Amino acid sequence: MSHVEDAATLPVTWWKSSASGAQGDCVEFGLVDPEMVAVRDSKSPHGPALLLPRGPVTELITALKEGVL
Repeated sequence: MSHVEDAATLPVTWWKSSASGAQGDCVEFGLVDPEMVAVRDSKSPHGPALLLPRGPVTELITALKEGVL
């Protein structure tokens, strides 16, 4: 796992869940490349972003959708 200090510098399109709160209190994801996903706090677009392998992020999202976690 690595990170960048300013998430806005990443050349990605950010998206968030349709279930996110109306206040914008959520995390956003951006596809860096086919193998890497960036994750940032939507309230801090110029704050840090985590860079995570796509596989484990996909597994986490699937488990959350299925109610496993």
